[in-house]
Amino acid sequence: MAGSMHAMVLPRPGAPLEWRKVERPRPGPGEIGLRVEACGVCRTDLHILVGELAAPVLPLIPGHEIVGRVEALGTGMTVPTIGQRVGIGWLGRSCGRCGYCEEDRENLCDAPLFTGYARDGGHAEHCVADARFVFPLQSAADPVPSVRGMKRLCR
Repeated sequence: MAGSMHAMVLPRPGAPLEWRKVERPRPGPGEIGLRVEACGVCRTDLHILVGELAAPVLPLIPGHEIVGRVEALGTGMTVPTIGQRVGIGWLGRSCGRCGYCEEDRENLCDAPLFTGYARDGGHAEHCVADARFVFPLQSAADPVPSVRGMKRLCR
C-alpha cells in the first residue's frame, strides 16, 4: 500500500478543506486498509470543520460514514477478507480496558478514538480502520445507500 493518494484535508478549524496529495496510510497490527467507495457528510463533520468540537487531530481527513473494500490487512489479521465491503462509523477504537469496554459498552469508553476526528476518516481515496470497529456490508449493494444506512450506526 505504499505511495500517495488524494484526500480532503482540514488544516485547521474554520479553514476550507484542501484537496491534497498525501501519503497513503498503511494498516498496523489489528487494522485494515481499504479503498473508499463512498463517505457521507454528517453534521458532526460540520461541527469539526467550523471548530465547534475542540481539539481534533490536525491536519485531519474528516469523514466517518465510510463504505469501502478491504485491500490490505495489518499484521495478524485474517478477518475481514481482502475484497470484502465494510462500513466504518464514528467510534474508531476503544481502549478495551475501562469498565465500559469490559461490559461491552465501548460507545462509553473512557479513552475512545473517533474516525474523522482523532484519526483520519474517509474523505479520501483510502483509509485505515481498527478491524474490531468495521461492519460487514453486502458486496453487491450500491455504496451510496450503504452510507445512508451508516448514519444509524453513528447516532
